[in-house]
Amino acid sequence: MEFLQTIVSLLVIVIMVACGFFFAKMKWITKETAPLMPMLVNRLALPTYMIWNFLTNFTKDDFFSLAGGLVVPYIAMLISYIIAGFVARLGNVPQERSGIFQAGFFSSSAIFIGVPVSLALFGDKSIPYVLIYFLANASMFWTLGNYSINKSCSSDPSPIFSWDTVRLVFSPPLVSFILALVLVLLEVTLPAFIMNSFKYLGSMVTPLSMLFIGYTLSTVKLSELSLGKDINLLLVGRFLISPMLVIFVAQFIEIPYMMRQVFVVLSALPVMTQVPILASIYGADTKYAAIIVSLTTLLCLLVIPIYMCIF
Repeated sequence: MEFLQTIVSLLVIVIMVACGFFFAKMKWITKETAPLMPMLVNRLALPTYMIWNFLTNFTKDDFFSLAGGLVVPYIAMLISYIIAGFVARLGNVPQERSGIFQAGFFSSSAIFIGVPVSLALFGDKSIPYVLIYFLANASMFWTLGNYSINKSCSSDPSPIFSWDTVRLVFSPPLVSFILALVLVLLEVTLPAFIMNSFKYLGSMVTPLSMLFIGYTLSTVKLSELSLGKDINLLLVGRFLISPMLVIFVAQFIEIPYMMRQVFVVLSALPVMTQVPILASIYGADTKYAAIIVSLTTLLCLLVIPIYMCIF
């Protein structure tokens, strides 16, 4: 029964992605209009959804009981980052790709894709777990990931911790998460009309995210998705090593069963969409970054059902 429910939930995702793909092919979503969707998700839908969800389904006691789970993704991603460095050297990954390789190996699109996928698979109760993972993922990516990409393209890279790093870490979703957490800890109740507004605005997260993924897949040329040695190694890291590390670390740190499920699924999601942006800024191999984002996005539709079957 649970397996069938998982399949149904994934079919919902596939249908929405297919709609985005179809709209792109019909030119209803274009190169000029497509950037509006992730902007709306990250700056409006996700922040309002987080605040509504936290204040509706979360209490002060819940936070203190779950905060310990933050250690699991931090340890798992740190180990994954170290492994990625060794694999990049042993696999002779080109210098201009090595930072991208490391960033894509250990970090995932835990918020943009993670929220809608978790909602579809686990429901609203999974969101606190998603946000805990997101906190670790965002801080690790914008420090270690950002530094790795910069270092691979510069003889004098910026320091890991700087004001620019702080600005990048404190994105609108993270700021809204912190605000929601403060409101919960202070036991503040917002007026009903604000909560209802946040609920409706937040409901855009899943459809807009999936439509944008469909658009992204429509721009990928199959001829460009050649599985070179370094890409194969990255896929192993993204879809096998990273989730296995979460499972391994969770054996030693007791966390709720659903939290572990959510963490594993989030660790097996595609490479963060911000990787090509950083690659462009630092002069790394931007095309390679775009390919691994597109390829992992496509393959995650196959990988997630496998992990759900294992559960």
